Amino acid sequence: MATLYLIEQGTTIYKDNQRFVIWRPDQQKTEIPVRDVERILLFGNIQMSTQAINTCLDEKVLILFLTLSGQYKGHIWSLESTHFGCETVQFSKWKDPRFQLLVSQGIVRGKLWNSKQLLVRLNRKRKIPEVAKAIAGITSDINALNTVNNLDSLRGYEGISAARYFPAFGKLIANSAFHFSLRNRQPPTDSVNSLLSFGYTLLFNNVLSLIIAEGLSPYMGNFHYGEDKKPYLAFDLMEEFRSPIVDSFVLKLINSSIVKPQDFDRVASTGGVYLNKQARRVFLEQFEKRMNEEISHPDLQSSVSYRQAIQLQVRRYKSSLLQGSAYQAFLRSV
Repeated sequence: MATLYLIEQGTTIYKDNQRFVIWRPDQQKTEIPVRDVERILLFGNIQMSTQAINTCLDEKVLILFLTLSGQYKGHIWSLESTHFGCETVQFSKWKDPRFQLLVSQGIVRGKLWNSKQLLVRLNRKRKIPEVAKAIAGITSDINALNTVNNLDSLRGYEGISAARYFPAFGKLIANSAFHFSLRNRQPPTDSVNSLLSFGYTLLFNNVLSLIIAEGLSPYMGNFHYGEDKKPYLAFDLMEEFRSPIVDSFVLKLINSSIVKPQDFDRVASTGGVYLNKQARRVFLEQFEKRMNEEISHPDLQSSVSYRQAIQLQVRRYKSSLLQGSAYQAFLRSV
């Protein structure tokens, strides 16, 4: 088990010998060997002992602190002196407009290509006209990326493509109990948007953890930006994995009735819709299975898991920083 998700409010995690012990009031303790854990995600009110934190620092187990809905709050990681060299290069490239544009073109190309491939694969038998039209439009957007010479135009094409993609995505929902036509968030106001948002949050945290493990600063991105100090590089490098990991996964959960309408609660004060506690456990279990599914990646002859594919992409980005090679996005085959 690479990732330990702790979502039960009031849970305490501490260390006993070479094991993490997870304790919840009125429940039996769970013990997990330290060697089996690569990262720990703490959702909301989770207590962690100092000894357990020290063990994570010694064993290079990343701790991520999240809100109950999964939004990133901060992390604990033992930074090595060798990482400063990478951060110095990142800072210099962060001020290089050409580098930023070339990397961003690769990221957006990967996102658009993988979005199109998902629609192509799922519409092969159904032949829905609206989906076919979206595929043609996204293809045109991909071809136009070669002529883009600034980040604002690139962001414009990404936005246009998303406006084509999500309505087509909704047409591929075969379960009549679920409907989707428009992407919304903060908060998600329907069950499909809730699933997508939670999936993207988990994807983001996995990408973030692998960026940190590779000795890179997650805060210096290229495509995403803002005045607040956020992990923009994680937002960048998750883009090409949204469709192959999260979107296809959400469609499977819905169309196979793994999740049902009664699995969601609405927060009256905000109008937000979220998975209930039991359904969230199911989602996390299924998501971890998705992350461990094996696929092909051009950098290796053998099959790799999706998590390993993300790691390879982080290393591709690191190579583009340190060696000047062009960043090549992960392109999923049909």
